[in-house]
Amino acid sequence: MSDDVRLKYMKILIKTYLLLLLIIGTNISAQSEMDTVSSLPGVEIQTSVDRADIYVGDLITYKLIIIHDSTIELIPPPLGANLGAFDVKDYKPDVVSKREDGRIQSDNSFVLSTFTTGDYIIPPIPVVFILPDSTKKLMISEPVPIKVNSLLLNTDDSLDIKPLKAQYVFERDYSNYYLYGGLGLLVLLVAAVLIWYRFRRKAAPIDPEDLRDPWEIAFERLALLKQENLTDAGSHKLYYIELSEITRWYLGKVYRKNVLDMTTDEFMSQFEAIELPVNVYDNAAIFFKFADLVKFAKLIPENTKTVQDFNAVYNIIEQVRLEKHREKEIESDLKEKTEKDEPVPTGEQG
Repeated sequence: MSDDVRLKYMKILIKTYLLLLLIIGTNISAQSEMDTVSSLPGVEIQTSVDRADIYVGDLITYKLIIIHDSTIELIPPPLGANLGAFDVKDYKPDVVSKREDGRIQSDNSFVLSTFTTGDYIIPPIPVVFILPDSTKKLMISEPVPIKVNSLLLNTDDSLDIKPLKAQYVFERDYSNYYLYGGLGLLVLLVAAVLIWYRFRRKAAPIDPEDLRDPWEIAFERLALLKQENLTDAGSHKLYYIELSEITRWYLGKVYRKNVLDMTTDEFMSQFEAIELPVNVYDNAAIFFKFADLVKFAKLIPENTKTVQDFNAVYNIIEQVRLEKHREKEIESDLKEKTEKDEPVPTGEQG
């Protein structure tokens, strides 16, 4: 290890230690004493990386594993802002599990990257433990050296200007003429067949309009979507596209709004003045906002979330169906009452 790297390591270690003292001072009484030790019975601190020799922009996985007895209390270390020159691309801090031997294991995993070359060190992490007798002990993890190489080091091309090579004389090749000429004749032939077929064919029968109620069609489309198992195949985007189109088509059909080609904001604005069933507008807005993240921001939802959204769309369809059914019953009762109360014309009286 060079002197510059060792000096950098010492500076990071001092900053880390001071940061830890500041954090501990807000949670632990200042009157308590804390000893720095190199080891503790029943305690292990492990650090590792999947690669120690990388190139600029490569991703490395850094893991800090802390194992301690259940009688010892662990104060979570200050991670994230203390990883030297590395940028944190992803992290899973403080995942606690119980081992077979009864000890507690805390896993911290970070995906790191850097865009500068040189010899670096992922600095040591100070970890504080509170023993059963309430004394505090400080242990420091091992630093992890990382070498970051430049991509230019692997190039075999010289930066010097090389002399021009002798010109190469190409033989005349007529294969392109034959290829494009044949394709042109094929296009003309297909166009001729299509024109002939257009004038010769009979008018094709128009597909009959589906006269079923909108909710019957929507429920059928939901059942077909569920059978496709798109989420199990990893096609979350296609799943949310179809789920969104079913909801858009259904609400547009019931409330007579042409909304299939609208953006989400335009779509929702069409229903602001309509008296929808309770919570239907809010639930639809939440669903469409999340669906847009999956379709356009490449968000990968959890399986439980896809099931929840499926059920949310199902409930929206069912709530609107029940509301329209109640409106039809009220209208029918009102019409029947009006007919009963209507006076008999004079000319028809006995």
